[in-house]
Amino acid sequence: MTNSLTTQTGTPVESNEHSLTAGVDGVTALHDRYLVEKLAQFNRERIPERIVHAKGGGAFGTFEVTEDVSRYTRAAVFQPGTATDTLQRFSSVAGEQGSPDTWRDVRGFSVKFYTAEGNYDIVGNNTPVFFIRDGIKFPDFIHSQKRLPGSGLRDADMQWDFWTLSPESAHQVTYLMGDRGIPRSWRQMPGFGSHTYQWINAAGEQFWVKYHFTSNQGNAEIEASEAEIIAGADADHYRRDLYEAIAAGNFPSWDLHVQVMPYEDAKTYRFNPFDLTKIWPHSDYPLIKVGTHTLNRNPENFFAEIEQAAFSPANTVPGISISPDKMLMARIFSYPDAQRYRVGTNYTEIPVNAPKNATHNYSQDGAARHGFKPAGAPVYAPNSFGGPVADAAAAGEGTWESDGALVRAAATLHAEDDDFGQPGTLYREVLDDAARARLLETLTGQGTALTVPEIAERFLQYWTNVDAELGARLRANLSRSGETANEAAEPVGVPE
Repeated sequence: MTNSLTTQTGTPVESNEHSLTAGVDGVTALHDRYLVEKLAQFNRERIPERIVHAKGGGAFGTFEVTEDVSRYTRAAVFQPGTATDTLQRFSSVAGEQGSPDTWRDVRGFSVKFYTAEGNYDIVGNNTPVFFIRDGIKFPDFIHSQKRLPGSGLRDADMQWDFWTLSPESAHQVTYLMGDRGIPRSWRQMPGFGSHTYQWINAAGEQFWVKYHFTSNQGNAEIEASEAEIIAGADADHYRRDLYEAIAAGNFPSWDLHVQVMPYEDAKTYRFNPFDLTKIWPHSDYPLIKVGTHTLNRNPENFFAEIEQAAFSPANTVPGISISPDKMLMARIFSYPDAQRYRVGTNYTEIPVNAPKNATHNYSQDGAARHGFKPAGAPVYAPNSFGGPVADAAAAGEGTWESDGALVRAAATLHAEDDDFGQPGTLYREVLDDAARARLLETLTGQGTALTVPEIAERFLQYWTNVDAELGARLRANLSRSGETANEAAEPVGVPE
C-alpha cells in the first residue's frame, strides 16, 4: 500500500490510534518508538512560545490544608494545617501569543506547589475531561485546531474532520461548545486535574484520585456576542482582570476537593476510571475537601516568572503517583521534553521553577547551567565518596497490576464505556434549557462553516449520537439556513 503511514525513517507504523502498553490498562512502553518520535517532533515545532497554551497569565499564592486527608496520602503538601507557596498559570489552548482571551477555547489551569518534598504540579484545564484518551493522537489533535499551512488561517473543516473521526472527543466538545467555552474571567471558572492520579498513605495503601478546584468567586461565563466585543476591545481581558484584582487586594481563591476511589474499585467500575474522556459521577465518589488555594501576589517580571514557568505532570512527590491513564503517561515524557527545548536544558534552575528544598543528584553541564556542586563532589553512582543514593522508602512510588501483554488497544472491560454516553448525560441532565439553547445556536454556527459534505454529515451524526433530539434540531436549523460557509465560520479559537 503506497499510502501506508511510516516513521520518519520510512518504517511502517502499526497504529496511529493506540500507544504500546502492557495490557489495556498497563504502562506505556518507552520503546514505542513511533510515540516517542511523534511527541518529540511535535515538541520542537515552534519557538519560542509554547506549542499549546501559549497565551496566558498567572500569579503566586498559598495553599492551606483545612481538612484531614492523611488517611489517603502521606504527601506533606496535603497534611493537616500545612501551608505551601504556589504558582498558578491560566491560559488558552489553541490561541497563540497575542490572541484575544475571549475566543471560545478550553482554558488551562495549572498549579505548582513548592512543597517540602519537591515541586508538585497539577497541570489541568477548566474542564474535567479532554478531547482524546491516548497521547499518540495529541499532535494530530493540536494540528487540527491550529492553522492551515498554506493560508495560515484556521479551518472549521479541519477541526470537525478530526473531532468527528475521533468520537471520544464528544464529551469535551460538548463542554467547549457550551457555556464553559467562554468563561467571564480566570477568577470565575473551575479547575480540574482531569487525569486520575494515585495517592499512597503512610501505611502503603493506594487510592485513585481526581482533583477539583471550585472557584470561591462563583462560575460565570460570557455569551458569544459579548465575547466578540471584548475580543476587539481588550484582547488581554483575562490577564488584565487577574492582575488588577490582585493589585487591588481582591485575592481570588479556589477550594480544592478530591474524589477518592478505593484501589480495587477501578477493576470493575462501570467506566474506565483511567480514561481522560470520562468523569466519575459525584454520586459514586463524592467530593472531599482538602483545603483552599489563594492567589495573593502578582509577578514582578512577567517573562521571568510566568513565561519561563515550566509545569509538568511528571513533577510528583512522595505519596502521589500517576495512574494507567494513557494520556497522562505520554505527558510524563512530553512535558519535560518540551520544557528542555522551550526554556533550556537546565530549566529547573530558573528561580520560578527551582524547588525550595535542596536537590541532590548527578545531573551536570548543559546549556544555561549556573548552579554547580563543589569540585570534589562525585559525579557518578555508585561511588565511595558519600554521594546521594536512592531511597525507596522516602520516594514511596505507586504501582498497579497489568497483564503484561504488549498491545495497542483501548480498554473494553468496563460496562458503560462508550464515547457518547457521558456527553449525552451532560446535555440532558446537567445543562438547563437556556444552556441547551445556546449550545444549539453555537453548533448551528459551526455547521454553517463546514464546506466538505462528508464532514458536514459526520458533524450531524456526531451530535445525533450525543442526543437524538439535539441532532434533529441541529439538522433542521442547518436545513433552514441559507448561509454560506464563510458567513458563519466560528472554528475554535475564533470569536463567534
